[in-house]
Amino acid sequence: MGGARRSRMPQGTVPPGPLARRVGYAVGITTGRRAALLAALVCVLMLSVSVPLRNYVGQRAELAAVYEQQQILADKIAELERRRGLLADPQHIETQARERLRYVLPGEAPYLVQLPPGTIATDSTGGTGTVQSSVQPWYGQLWKSINSG
Repeated sequence: MGGARRSRMPQGTVPPGPLARRVGYAVGITTGRRAALLAALVCVLMLSVSVPLRNYVGQRAELAAVYEQQQILADKIAELERRRGLLADPQHIETQARERLRYVLPGEAPYLVQLPPGTIATDSTGGTGTVQSSVQPWYGQLWKSINSG
């Protein structure tokens, strides 16, 4: 009873050398099965990592879009602040009223010069402006298109 132990391997088989081979041989996992198991494990790991990775990349793209939109809104705010500063200036308001609404101060005589069609207009600096073309009113263009068609 105190002699050497005999393994219960069938005759003609050689016991594997390293411990991993011996464990695999004892459990019944061969090299092909081990490779298939490893491939399945890699696939499970890839699938479990792919969804969070996709969410991360999507959120990074969304975050970049939000930062860009925030920059655009900051630029709009700066422009509106600049315009608010201009509109707080009484001199700017008076200038805009004179140019856009043709307002005049009491005691001033307003003049509006209308040039005939086809004449060259000169601005107050003495330079030449654009040639004003003779454009028919919309109803004249309408009648012309009806008569010619």
